[in-house]
Amino acid sequence: MTGKHDHGSAAVRAGARHIRPLFISFVLVVAFMVVQVVAALITGSLALMSDAGHMATDALGVGMALAAIQAAANARVHPQRTFGLYRLEILAAFVNALLLFGVAGYVLYQAIERLGDAPDIASMPVLVVGIIGLLVNVVAFLLLRAGSKESLNMRGAYLEVVADMLGSIGVIVAAIVWGITDWSWVDPVIGAAIGLFILPRAWKLGRQALRVLVQAAPDRVDVPGLQAELAAITGVVDVHDLHVWTLTSDMEVATAHLMVATGTDSHAVLDQARTLLAERHGITHATLQVEPDDHHGCDEMTW
Repeated sequence: MTGKHDHGSAAVRAGARHIRPLFISFVLVVAFMVVQVVAALITGSLALMSDAGHMATDALGVGMALAAIQAAANARVHPQRTFGLYRLEILAAFVNALLLFGVAGYVLYQAIERLGDAPDIASMPVLVVGIIGLLVNVVAFLLLRAGSKESLNMRGAYLEVVADMLGSIGVIVAAIVWGITDWSWVDPVIGAAIGLFILPRAWKLGRQALRVLVQAAPDRVDVPGLQAELAAITGVVDVHDLHVWTLTSDMEVATAHLMVATGTDSHAVLDQARTLLAERHGITHATLQVEPDDHHGCDEMTW
């Protein structure tokens, strides 16, 4: 006997809400990325180039987030894809984290190389581009902020923009300082600071995405505690094969076998278990097998 609740359509509607702000952010980021790359090549600024590199990952990350949501929303029902394409959002978030690590590593390497021989840089063009970049990132920040609370994929794009917004501030500070003092070492130091700022955020995003990909239970769910709660339902004598995992952002799934004493009302047990999962743990998609205590065979599983 199973009890299921499919809120895939709700996830599709939530994803559709994110498409417009993602698309606008993507256009803004790509347009300014081109400006930054050209300016960095002309001025030779590592701080500006590092911010341009991060902006490039922003463009790719936001683009992947947009494509993943669009694909999940438009995916037709396929007999071989029983959960649709929701995991594409998590894959996009994970790749986004890898890109952030790559950019941070490159920037730190370049900063170390330049510390001993920092080139002279025209500060005024860098300052202008930094200010424009800050304005672009503020707009993208405001567009993505709401969605970042609903989706890990959106959170990845949002963190990209937040990091790049602070990177633009670093570029502005560096341009002002070396414009006033002619301290050539300021540029690589600011570039390195941007790289160091990216690393912990990339780690956190990658860790969250990887937990979903390996189907680990959500941090907020105490699986042994949940098993004890299910076992405490009247008539339940054993709970086994309990699995809890995240399909995609805000879509958590559970399966379990509930063994009941002979003569127990299985319908009542099923209803209580579904209510417990939904109201206490926020798990509204559950597949529950209710089986009598004289049933044998489940313990023969070897994995």
